Amino acid sequence: MMKTLKNPFFGKGLPEQSGLADGSVSQDVAGAENLFRKCPCADETPLLIANDLAAGLAIGNLALKDERQRMGLGSFKALGAAYAIAKLADSRVRNGLAQSHASALTGRSFVCASAGNHGMSLAAGAPLFGAKAVVFVAETVPAAFEARLKARGADVVRAGATYEDSMAEAQRRADAEGWTLLPDSTWPGMTAAGHDVMEGYLVMAAEIARQIKTSPTHVFLQAGVGGLAAACAVGARLTWGRDVTIVVVEPEYAPALMASIEAGKPVTAPGPVSNMGRLDCKEPSHLALKYLASEADFFVTVSDNEAAETVDWLGNNGIATTPSGAGGITAVRHAGRGASTLGLGPEARVLCYLSEGPEDV
Repeated sequence: MMKTLKNPFFGKGLPEQSGLADGSVSQDVAGAENLFRKCPCADETPLLIANDLAAGLAIGNLALKDERQRMGLGSFKALGAAYAIAKLADSRVRNGLAQSHASALTGRSFVCASAGNHGMSLAAGAPLFGAKAVVFVAETVPAAFEARLKARGADVVRAGATYEDSMAEAQRRADAEGWTLLPDSTWPGMTAAGHDVMEGYLVMAAEIARQIKTSPTHVFLQAGVGGLAAACAVGARLTWGRDVTIVVVEPEYAPALMASIEAGKPVTAPGPVSNMGRLDCKEPSHLALKYLASEADFFVTVSDNEAAETVDWLGNNGIATTPSGAGGITAVRHAGRGASTLGLGPEARVLCYLSEGPEDV
């Protein structure tokens, strides 16, 4: 059953002694989009207006930002690692350190841990600028995903039983080999790369601001380490200010952000493996947590069963996605008694994200 927590730190953030990493998330929406527009496949993804679904949810309007075909990689993560690599390459060209973007990072190897889409973005982005990609995956990651990474030219290394295990090994090997670690998370001493990954996600905010005709009353944002949620919360606040209610949604088996808000500091939230694989992250990104602690109105968790039911429900309505991709919609659909707490009702105008396409990611 869905758990709901009203954010006690709204408007002020976590205490200074909470141990959060230094730094902040990027709010440079224009800069992110300007760099993105240099890419030859920088097409906008659509905003779907699903009022037929809204009627069944007893809300006034439902808008779905559809990231399932972003740049041919199947998820919003195409905007992340590839964007961060492109930003570095562009900086080298502009500063006269490289003659062309295509060779700007020749000889570099970028490494990450991935449970899915972040690795695909790294694998696709690195070779565009002359670099190599190395992706560490846990033993539980499907063989089909490993094959997709290899088809992009990435080296794939199996390491450990969990995402956290594969991340630890990726960091160890990066240090040993002189590779550039490009995580989609942030922690003390490691914020610059994750900052740039999250900055790429601001492209979605720029697109939505143009696409949506009626401002939403609610934005539901699924979260793993919190990168998408933080970047899209930035976009929501810049566009609609305090007039929109921001709800962060996590798996009940991986409530890294909610547990950290409850503790008043970043904590690990152990639990069993969730079917929301791309959201099954037990530790929060520090910069994402810092921003969301100040700007999110609510944190909620949803169960694996609720997510699976929502995937079936969406599929029956012609929308194919995964439990991770449907995380935000799952919370809207299963709000139940919490609907009044969240302010959902017949006047609510809700924005959610279809963050990835069907399995095979």
